[in-house]
Amino acid sequence: MASIRGVIFDVDGTLIDSNDAHARAWIDALEEFGHKVHFEEVRRLIGMGGDKLLPKVTGISSDSPEGKRISGRCSEIFMKQLLPELRAFPGTKELLEELHRRGIKIVIASSAQEEKLRELLKLTGADGVIESATSSSDAEQSKPDPDIVQAALDDLKLPPGEVVMIGDTPYDVEAAARAGLRTIGFRSGGWTDSGLAGAIAVYDGPADLLAHLETSPLAGGA
Repeated sequence: MASIRGVIFDVDGTLIDSNDAHARAWIDALEEFGHKVHFEEVRRLIGMGGDKLLPKVTGISSDSPEGKRISGRCSEIFMKQLLPELRAFPGTKELLEELHRRGIKIVIASSAQEEKLRELLKLTGADGVIESATSSSDAEQSKPDPDIVQAALDDLKLPPGEVVMIGDTPYDVEAAARAGLRTIGFRSGGWTDSGLAGAIAVYDGPADLLAHLETSPLAGGA
């Protein structure tokens, strides 16, 4: 395996403990518009873009007037009511800083909107070591399509064989594979190892990877 010189990180469920909050925001917004959905139905779709999630649970296009209103309300609930209570997973700051110290370039690939992503990255406490971040505005198609991951890879300017994606959902694994990248999976987003099938290694989360860095696919650094 080639030495890893760049890492593309997902954010929600990977660096920040926010997947449940995203699901709750969708459920509350949908309920305000008369759509009753179960938590688990929404929760298992967190990690793909909201433009894909909404039609899957309601049949409503995200581009329709109602879809735009629901999506807007979902973002408002998340940003105003839920974001202030969120925290980074243990070891997030330390992992990012250690990878940076080893000369590994770090970029972000998230289906989140730019404003939301900016606030989430502040919670890492280590956003200063992140080289760039791609959001929903940087790609035509959201995860599990590869567009956002490909945009992050383009920012890195490294061969795919020297880059690995780190994410917490099957949508990260699929998006990375379609961009020609391998994935390290985190269980922190709520998926089991079988749900992260295709990942070259799976860890509990940032602290677990940091503790096992020397035996991980990232050993050796740049």
